[in-house]
Amino acid sequence: MNPKISDFGMARMFTQQESTVNTNRIVGTYGYMSPEYAMEGICSTKSDVYSFGALLLEIVCGRKTIASMMLIAH
Repeated sequence: MNPKISDFGMARMFTQQESTVNTNRIVGTYGYMSPEYAMEGICSTKSDVYSFGALLLEIVCGRKTIASMMLIAH
């Protein structure tokens, strides 16, 4: 079996009082990363929502995400 769903759970880096985290280590698949996380290392709970939305859109449309540099450039 080859799992396809991953890169979720970034919000686990926070404590209860934090809403965003700055990191200098970017991990994950660029096609599913939120632009602010990929470019500036700012991760929030919205980053997980963005990743899930990209995956859901990929499933509904039946197409893979566009190249990472094209996605980040916009």
